[in-house]
Amino acid sequence: MWAGGPVVLGVPWQPTDLLIRAGEDLAAILGVHLICAFVDPASYLTEWEPTTSRVGASLDPAPNRETEFPASEILDRLRNILGPPGQEWTFRVLNGEVSQALTRLAESTDASMLIVGGQRPGNLAGMTRLLEGSVSISLTRSQPRPVMVIPHLGP
Repeated sequence: MWAGGPVVLGVPWQPTDLLIRAGEDLAAILGVHLICAFVDPASYLTEWEPTTSRVGASLDPAPNRETEFPASEILDRLRNILGPPGQEWTFRVLNGEVSQALTRLAESTDASMLIVGGQRPGNLAGMTRLLEGSVSISLTRSQPRPVMVIPHLGP
């Protein structure tokens, strides 16, 4: 079914070295490509609609200039840890709700597995989970492919 497909690493705004290295190491062990994916938190994605009723909304929305900063900052961090993107790994910026965007990417690339970070500690992170839900819990409940959750050990 999905053995041999790439590993999809969900990269948050401030990824830990542990999370990035886990994705790198697992992809290397499996001998597959690593796709590092950042989901733009300020975007939304219109789900499929019949072409006749579509009114300018798209699954490929116009770029959000305000979110280019976090994406470029994350790409710089990934380059510092993984080296330049290319045959070993690539970077993608996705739009929409995080778990749904990662699911779409995993399906479209026939990914062998997904890797995401675990829940961050603290009151602010807890409030965010209460309002938006937990990406790791959502993925582990809905994915037909393996999901590895790397604990958040950083500050």
